[in-house]
Amino acid sequence: MNRIVRGLLVLCVAVASVSAQHKTVMIRCDDIGMCHTVNMAVVQVMESGLPFSASVMFACPWYQEAVALLRNHPEVSVGVHLTLNAEWKNYRWGPVAGARAVPSLVDSAGYFLPSRALLFAQNPKVDEVELELRAQIERAMRSGLHIDYLDYHMGAAMNTPELRSLVERLAGEYHLGISRYFHEEDVEGYYDKPPDEKAGKLLDLAAHVKGGAPQLFVFHIGMQTPEMNALIDQNDFGLKEMSRHREAELRALLSPGFRRALDDQHVEFMTYRRLIDREGLGAMKRPQ
Repeated sequence: MNRIVRGLLVLCVAVASVSAQHKTVMIRCDDIGMCHTVNMAVVQVMESGLPFSASVMFACPWYQEAVALLRNHPEVSVGVHLTLNAEWKNYRWGPVAGARAVPSLVDSAGYFLPSRALLFAQNPKVDEVELELRAQIERAMRSGLHIDYLDYHMGAAMNTPELRSLVERLAGEYHLGISRYFHEEDVEGYYDKPPDEKAGKLLDLAAHVKGGAPQLFVFHIGMQTPEMNALIDQNDFGLKEMSRHREAELRALLSPGFRRALDDQHVEFMTYRRLIDREGLGAMKRPQ
């Protein structure tokens, strides 16, 4: 009996060791549909064959182009990038539900406010937030795309306990996952790096991926075009020369070195659709 017990203990330790060493990488590209330049950038990612999840801003003017492009790539896992802010100077968008239906969420011109601080300074009503988030989700559902998950632009939709509970309730109602609710760990350190340092930093991070929980790389891609050059983030924390940053993230993501560094570690590439199919929505847990 002692031998059997010892054998089982050794087996359990071995299984735990293998599980700890297993490396899973998730790539999420945000702000798809925000503008034409971002949509053209995501086409390059789709054509690369790299497994990834695409978070679409269904409140933005270019979402219909994003939908048309994503229809050609059903392998991409699509999420709704819930937005309650429009941060760019001279390029604004408003609520899908209409400004009159959600007056506590908009400025005097009917647009979303540029920052979380300005939004919450005017005490947005939870029932109006629900109306708007529901409108964004239902637009996504009607688009013809297979929608897998929700996440949140600038964190606004999760900014308070009441709103977090609201998003969780909507995810349950529409049978959707929520990004970061599957024990994912964010890989950080490249977003605010100077553009000419992003590729090197990302390569270093990719070469040292941790085992265990899925490692989530979140990208804000684009290209340095006149359209993107004209965009200025009105938030104090907004990066200057955003077009250079987004182009640099795109090039770093598509670089052979990034893919090679991950392949050398035999990582498993995971999308939200595959994760939900494997673990089920019941596996979700509110992060700490």
